[in-house]
Amino acid sequence: MVLVIVLAALALLAGLAANKWLRPRLLKEDDGKGMAVKDLVGPLLTMTVLLLSFVLVTANGSYGKAEVAADSEARSLDQLVETAGYLPVSSPQRARIQADAICYARAVRTQEWPTMAKGSGAGSPAPSVWSTDFRTVFGQLQDKPVFGMLVSADNDRSVARDERLTQATPSIAAAIFWFLLATLVITVMALGFCLPRENNRSQIVTLTVITVLLTTTLIIIKDVDRPFGGIVDVKPTALAEAERQATRDFLAHHPASRIPCDDKGNRRAV
Repeated sequence: MVLVIVLAALALLAGLAANKWLRPRLLKEDDGKGMAVKDLVGPLLTMTVLLLSFVLVTANGSYGKAEVAADSEARSLDQLVETAGYLPVSSPQRARIQADAICYARAVRTQEWPTMAKGSGAGSPAPSVWSTDFRTVFGQLQDKPVFGMLVSADNDRSVARDERLTQATPSIAAAIFWFLLATLVITVMALGFCLPRENNRSQIVTLTVITVLLTTTLIIIKDVDRPFGGIVDVKPTALAEAERQATRDFLAHHPASRIPCDDKGNRRAV
């Protein structure tokens, strides 16, 4: 980092020195005017647009991964419930797996999702209570044909959850965002400085449109970089549907049983 700063400073000094002493010797017919300020603003605007575009693509990629992870987790949980359905209706492990899936979905939806909305990838400990219980029940089914399928479905759920939590953390560092904001401000100020002082209504309108577009792009970057807490956020729709189906199956086959958690996925007191 220090090397970059030093080389950039030396390049600036070398360019200014060459402009002052070397240029007059090489260009005998030079009028001394050189490039106008407006000629220098063009590359600055181009750089700003390219930076915003690159960062927007990066942030949008993170948003897409978060959406895919959330859907994959819901599908894996639904597969886990369906696989448990191969066990006999009277099997206590079948009822326990389905009930644990309901409670896991509730804990993720009501407790872990708000945590991710704050930009935290740490998640909530509440869903882990039920994922641990999954593995406890699996240990009782090692001699059953469905054991391998249950373990595979639960592994897919775990991988999807890890990816979801990873994408909850902003992918754009704060320093990069502030750098983009500073670049935007400098670009807009430079464009405003170069406007003609008279008969400039059309130029002012154009500059206003450019400012709005650049600002909107930066706002979209900030919003998309928080896939679970922005204006356009990833909602637990697929997980809620998986929970609804698991609840329907559980109550249909075990109407006398009680779901072992409350609406927030917390274990009920025995």
